[in-house]
Amino acid sequence: MLGLLEDDQNHNQIKAAESTNGGFHTEVAGEGACPTGENPGVPSEEDLVASARNGDVKAFGELIQRHRNACLKRAMLMIRNRSDAEDEVQNAFWKAFQRLEQFRGEGTFAAWLSRIVENQCLMRIREERNSRFVYLDESTESNVRIELVGQIADPEDQLGLDEVVKLLRREISRIPPLLRNVMLLRDLDQLPMPDVAVRLGLSVPAAKSRLMRARMELRSRITKHCGRKGPGTLMQMARYSQAAYTRAS
Repeated sequence: MLGLLEDDQNHNQIKAAESTNGGFHTEVAGEGACPTGENPGVPSEEDLVASARNGDVKAFGELIQRHRNACLKRAMLMIRNRSDAEDEVQNAFWKAFQRLEQFRGEGTFAAWLSRIVENQCLMRIREERNSRFVYLDESTESNVRIELVGQIADPEDQLGLDEVVKLLRREISRIPPLLRNVMLLRDLDQLPMPDVAVRLGLSVPAAKSRLMRARMELRSRITKHCGRKGPGTLMQMARYSQAAYTRAS
Protein backbone atom coordinates (compact mmCIF):
# COMPACT_ATOMS: atom_id res chain seq x y z
CA MET A 1 0.00 0.00 0.00
CA LEU A 2 1.15 3.52 -0.75
CA GLY A 3 1.75 5.87 2.15
CA LEU A 4 -1.02 8.23 3.20
CA LEU A 5 -0.80 12.00 3.29
CA GLU A 6 -0.27 13.57 6.70
CA ASP A 7 -3.54 14.62 8.39
CA ASP A 8 -2.24 18.02 9.35
CA GLN A 9 -1.39 18.81 5.75
CA ASN A 10 -4.86 17.79 4.56
CA HIS A 11 -6.49 19.80 7.34
CA ASN A 12 -4.57 22.93 6.36
CA GLN A 13 -5.52 22.48 2.70
CA ILE A 14 -9.21 22.17 3.57
CA LYS A 15 -9.11 25.25 5.80
CA ALA A 16 -7.39 27.22 3.06
CA ALA A 17 -10.04 26.15 0.56
CA GLU A 18 -12.79 27.22 2.95
CA SER A 19 -11.27 30.62 3.64
CA THR A 20 -10.68 31.27 -0.06
CA ASN A 21 -13.94 30.02 -1.56
CA GLY A 22 -16.29 30.08 1.42
CA GLY A 23 -17.11 26.46 0.60
CA PHE A 24 -18.18 25.01 -2.75
CA HIS A 25 -21.63 26.57 -2.24
CA THR A 26 -20.51 30.20 -2.19
CA GLU A 27 -23.06 32.30 -4.06
CA VAL A 28 -21.84 34.70 -6.73
CA ALA A 29 -23.50 37.99 -7.54
CA GLY A 30 -25.13 37.22 -10.85
CA GLU A 31 -23.92 35.43 -13.95
CA GLY A 32 -21.05 37.10 -15.68
CA ALA A 33 -19.58 38.30 -12.39
CA CYS A 34 -17.41 35.20 -12.05
CA PRO A 35 -13.69 35.49 -12.69
CA THR A 36 -12.85 34.27 -16.19
CA GLY A 37 -9.12 33.82 -16.26
CA GLU A 38 -8.78 36.80 -18.66
CA ASN A 39 -8.01 39.13 -15.77
CA PRO A 40 -4.43 39.36 -14.57
CA GLY A 41 -3.67 37.17 -11.58
CA VAL A 42 -6.86 35.11 -11.97
CA PRO A 43 -6.23 31.44 -12.88
CA SER A 44 -7.74 30.31 -16.16
CA GLU A 45 -10.36 27.62 -16.29
CA GLU A 46 -7.90 25.29 -18.02
CA ASP A 47 -5.39 25.72 -15.20
CA LEU A 48 -8.04 25.04 -12.58
CA VAL A 49 -9.21 21.90 -14.36
CA ALA A 50 -5.63 20.63 -14.61
CA SER A 51 -5.05 21.26 -10.90
CA ALA A 52 -8.35 19.62 -9.95
CA ARG A 53 -7.38 16.53 -11.94
CA ASN A 54 -4.32 16.27 -9.72
CA GLY A 55 -6.51 16.23 -6.61
CA ASP A 56 -6.47 19.95 -5.81
CA VAL A 57 -9.73 20.44 -3.86
CA LYS A 58 -9.23 24.21 -3.75
CA ALA A 59 -9.05 24.40 -7.56
CA PHE A 60 -12.22 22.34 -7.92
CA GLY A 61 -13.91 24.60 -5.38
CA GLU A 62 -13.06 27.61 -7.53
CA LEU A 63 -14.57 25.92 -10.58
CA ILE A 64 -17.76 25.18 -8.64
CA GLN A 65 -17.89 28.76 -7.37
CA ARG A 66 -17.84 30.05 -10.94
CA HIS A 67 -20.60 27.82 -12.25
CA ARG A 68 -22.85 26.93 -9.31
CA ASN A 69 -25.52 29.58 -9.91
CA ALA A 70 -25.98 28.63 -13.56
CA CYS A 71 -26.14 24.93 -12.67
CA LEU A 72 -28.70 25.54 -9.92
CA LYS A 73 -30.89 27.61 -12.25
CA ARG A 74 -30.80 24.84 -14.84
CA ALA A 75 -31.68 22.18 -12.27
CA MET A 76 -34.58 24.23 -10.88
CA LEU A 77 -36.03 24.64 -14.37
CA MET A 78 -36.09 20.86 -14.71
CA ILE A 79 -37.06 19.74 -11.20
CA ARG A 80 -38.97 22.86 -10.00
CA ASN A 81 -38.07 22.26 -6.38
CA ARG A 82 -35.15 24.17 -4.90
CA SER A 83 -34.21 21.62 -2.26
CA ASP A 84 -34.26 18.72 -4.72
CA ALA A 85 -32.41 20.83 -7.29
CA GLU A 86 -29.68 21.65 -4.78
CA ASP A 87 -29.32 17.94 -3.96
CA GLU A 88 -28.93 16.97 -7.62
CA VAL A 89 -26.52 19.82 -8.34
CA GLN A 90 -24.42 18.63 -5.41
CA ASN A 91 -24.54 15.06 -6.73
CA ALA A 92 -23.56 16.33 -10.16
CA PHE A 93 -20.56 18.19 -8.73
CA TRP A 94 -19.46 15.00 -7.01
CA LYS A 95 -19.75 13.03 -10.26
CA ALA A 96 -17.90 15.78 -12.13
CA PHE A 97 -15.00 15.53 -9.69
CA GLN A 98 -14.92 11.75 -10.12
CA ARG A 99 -14.95 12.01 -13.92
CA LEU A 100 -12.64 14.96 -14.52
CA GLU A 101 -10.41 12.75 -16.65
CA GLN A 102 -13.32 12.43 -19.12
CA PHE A 103 -13.33 16.18 -19.81
CA ARG A 104 -11.27 16.48 -23.00
CA GLY A 105 -11.46 20.24 -23.42
CA GLU A 106 -13.29 20.01 -26.75
CA GLY A 107 -15.94 22.37 -25.37
CA THR A 108 -16.17 24.62 -22.33
CA PHE A 109 -16.06 23.22 -18.82
CA ALA A 110 -19.37 25.00 -18.14
CA ALA A 111 -21.11 23.10 -20.96
CA TRP A 112 -19.64 19.78 -19.80
CA LEU A 113 -20.71 20.42 -16.21
CA SER A 114 -24.18 21.51 -17.34
CA ARG A 115 -24.68 18.21 -19.17
CA ILE A 116 -23.84 16.28 -16.00
CA VAL A 117 -26.37 18.38 -14.07
CA GLU A 118 -29.04 17.76 -16.72
CA ASN A 119 -28.40 14.01 -16.73
CA GLN A 120 -28.56 13.92 -12.95
CA CYS A 121 -31.89 15.75 -12.96
CA LEU A 122 -33.28 13.47 -15.69
CA MET A 123 -32.31 10.41 -13.63
CA ARG A 124 -34.20 11.78 -10.64
CA ILE A 125 -37.26 12.57 -12.77
CA ARG A 126 -37.25 9.05 -14.26
CA GLU A 127 -36.87 7.44 -10.85
CA GLU A 128 -39.83 9.41 -9.49
CA ARG A 129 -41.97 8.45 -12.49
CA ASN A 130 -41.08 4.77 -12.38
CA SER A 131 -41.12 4.19 -8.64
CA ARG A 132 -44.03 2.24 -7.28
CA PHE A 133 -44.74 -0.22 -4.48
CA VAL A 134 -45.00 -3.93 -5.17
CA TYR A 135 -46.94 -5.97 -2.62
CA LEU A 136 -45.89 -9.60 -2.49
CA ASP A 137 -49.27 -10.77 -1.16
CA GLU A 138 -51.16 -9.32 -4.11
CA SER A 139 -51.33 -10.68 -7.63
CA THR A 140 -49.39 -8.78 -10.30
CA GLU A 141 -49.52 -8.59 -14.07
CA SER A 142 -49.22 -11.97 -15.74
CA ASN A 143 -46.14 -10.94 -17.74
CA VAL A 144 -44.12 -9.83 -14.72
CA ARG A 145 -42.08 -12.16 -12.55
CA ILE A 146 -40.70 -11.00 -9.18
CA GLU A 147 -37.69 -12.81 -7.81
CA LEU A 148 -36.23 -12.34 -4.35
CA VAL A 149 -32.45 -12.10 -4.53
CA GLY A 150 -30.49 -13.85 -1.80
CA GLN A 151 -28.92 -11.40 0.64
CA ILE A 152 -26.35 -13.71 2.25
CA ALA A 153 -22.82 -13.39 0.87
CA ASP A 154 -20.72 -16.49 0.32
CA PRO A 155 -17.62 -16.90 2.54
CA GLU A 156 -15.26 -15.42 -0.07
CA ASP A 157 -17.42 -12.36 -0.61
CA GLN A 158 -17.90 -11.95 3.13
CA LEU A 159 -14.14 -11.99 3.70
CA GLY A 160 -13.67 -9.37 1.02
CA LEU A 161 -16.44 -7.25 2.52
CA ASP A 162 -14.86 -7.47 5.98
CA GLU A 163 -11.54 -6.24 4.57
CA VAL A 164 -13.26 -3.31 2.83
CA VAL A 165 -15.02 -2.35 6.07
CA LYS A 166 -11.70 -2.41 7.96
CA LEU A 167 -10.10 -0.25 5.29
CA LEU A 168 -12.95 2.26 5.35
CA ARG A 169 -12.93 2.52 9.14
CA ARG A 170 -9.17 3.05 9.21
CA GLU A 171 -9.18 5.74 6.51
CA ILE A 172 -12.24 7.51 7.95
CA SER A 173 -10.51 7.71 11.33
CA ARG A 174 -7.58 9.48 9.66
CA ILE A 175 -9.72 12.17 8.03
CA PRO A 176 -9.52 15.51 9.90
CA PRO A 177 -12.47 16.01 12.31
CA LEU A 178 -13.60 19.07 10.34
CA LEU A 179 -14.65 16.73 7.53
CA ARG A 180 -15.08 13.44 9.35
CA ASN A 181 -17.90 14.63 11.61
CA VAL A 182 -20.24 15.70 8.82
CA MET A 183 -19.67 12.44 6.95
CA LEU A 184 -20.38 10.31 10.03
CA LEU A 185 -23.60 12.19 10.79
CA ARG A 186 -24.91 11.98 7.23
CA ASP A 187 -23.56 8.70 5.85
CA LEU A 188 -23.31 6.59 9.00
CA ASP A 189 -26.09 7.96 11.24
CA GLN A 190 -28.26 8.73 8.17
CA LEU A 191 -29.39 12.09 9.56
CA PRO A 192 -31.15 14.52 7.19
CA MET A 193 -28.95 17.37 6.02
CA PRO A 194 -30.91 20.01 8.01
CA ASP A 195 -30.24 18.05 11.23
CA VAL A 196 -26.57 17.63 10.30
CA ALA A 197 -26.28 21.36 9.72
CA VAL A 198 -27.87 22.18 13.08
CA ARG A 199 -25.55 19.83 14.98
CA LEU A 200 -22.49 21.35 13.33
CA GLY A 201 -23.69 24.94 13.58
CA LEU A 202 -23.62 25.39 9.80
CA SER A 203 -26.04 26.41 7.10
CA VAL A 204 -27.43 23.56 4.98
CA PRO A 205 -25.44 24.60 1.86
CA ALA A 206 -22.24 24.81 3.93
CA ALA A 207 -22.91 21.37 5.43
CA LYS A 208 -23.49 19.89 1.96
CA SER A 209 -20.29 21.52 0.74
CA ARG A 210 -18.30 20.07 3.61
CA LEU A 211 -19.87 16.64 3.07
CA MET A 212 -18.77 16.62 -0.55
CA ARG A 213 -15.22 17.57 0.43
CA ALA A 214 -15.22 14.81 3.04
CA ARG A 215 -16.29 12.25 0.45
CA MET A 216 -13.62 13.47 -1.96
CA GLU A 217 -11.01 13.18 0.80
CA LEU A 218 -12.11 9.62 1.57
CA ARG A 219 -12.11 8.69 -2.11
CA SER A 220 -8.59 10.06 -2.49
CA ARG A 221 -7.40 7.93 0.41
CA ILE A 222 -9.22 4.78 -0.73
CA THR A 223 -7.89 5.13 -4.29
CA LYS A 224 -4.36 4.53 -3.01
CA HIS A 225 -5.37 0.99 -2.06
CA CYS A 226 -7.08 0.14 -5.36
CA GLY A 227 -5.92 -1.17 -8.71
CA ARG A 228 -6.31 0.47 -12.08
CA LYS A 229 -10.11 0.10 -12.01
CA GLY A 230 -10.33 2.42 -9.00
CA PRO A 231 -12.60 2.49 -5.93
CA GLY A 232 -15.64 1.35 -7.92
CA THR A 233 -14.42 -2.24 -7.70
CA LEU A 234 -14.91 -2.15 -3.93
CA MET A 235 -18.63 -1.48 -4.31
CA GLN A 236 -19.55 -4.06 -6.96
CA MET A 237 -20.81 -6.65 -4.50
CA ALA A 238 -22.56 -4.03 -2.35
CA ARG A 239 -24.52 -2.72 -5.33
CA TYR A 240 -25.62 -6.25 -6.21
CA SER A 241 -26.78 -7.03 -2.70
CA GLN A 242 -28.89 -3.90 -2.56
CA ALA A 243 -30.98 -5.13 -5.53
CA ALA A 244 -33.76 -6.73 -3.52
CA TYR A 245 -35.94 -7.45 -6.52
CA THR A 246 -35.29 -8.46 -10.11
CA ARG A 247 -38.05 -7.88 -12.62
CA ALA A 248 -38.23 -9.82 -15.87
CA SER A 249 -40.86 -10.34 -18.49
